[in-house]
Amino acid sequence: MSQRLNLIKHVPDIYHHFIEAEKILRGSELPTATFELVKLRASQINGCAYCVDMHSRDMKKSGESDERLWMVAAWREATVFTPAERAALALAEEATRLPDREAVPDAVWEQAREHYDDKQLALLIAAIAMINAWNRIGVTARLTPGA
Repeated sequence: MSQRLNLIKHVPDIYHHFIEAEKILRGSELPTATFELVKLRASQINGCAYCVDMHSRDMKKSGESDERLWMVAAWREATVFTPAERAALALAEEATRLPDREAVPDAVWEQAREHYDDKQLALLIAAIAMINAWNRIGVTARLTPGA
C-alpha cells in the first residue's frame, strides 16, 4: 500500500497544533512510560502500523525493555507492568474501543482513579484522545511505517 495523503503538506496548521498538544502531554506530570504505553496500545488496537512502528522505536530508544514492548499487546496476562500502568492500559483500551460498547465501565474508571489524581486522569484522557486521532489520520492516509 502506498501513502494516500501528506497531512503536513496540505494542512500544516492542524499538524502544528497536534504537535503542540503532544509537547504539552510529553512535558506534563503524566509518567512518560504510561504516556508511551497508552499510545502503543491504542495504535495496536486501531491497526495503525505507522504509529505502532514509531512508538515502539521511540520507546526502545528511551530505554524501554524488549520484554515490555513485546508484552503490550498481551498486557492483561503480562507481569511486567505496574498496577498504575495496567490501569492506564485498561482505560486506553476502553476509550479506544468506544464503538464496541456504550461507555467506559465504572470499574475501569475507578481502577485508574486509584492510581492517578484528577490532573493526571485529565492528561491521560487527552493522551488517549490524541493517539486515537493520530491513528485515524495514519490509517486513513495510509502513512507508511518507517517513513
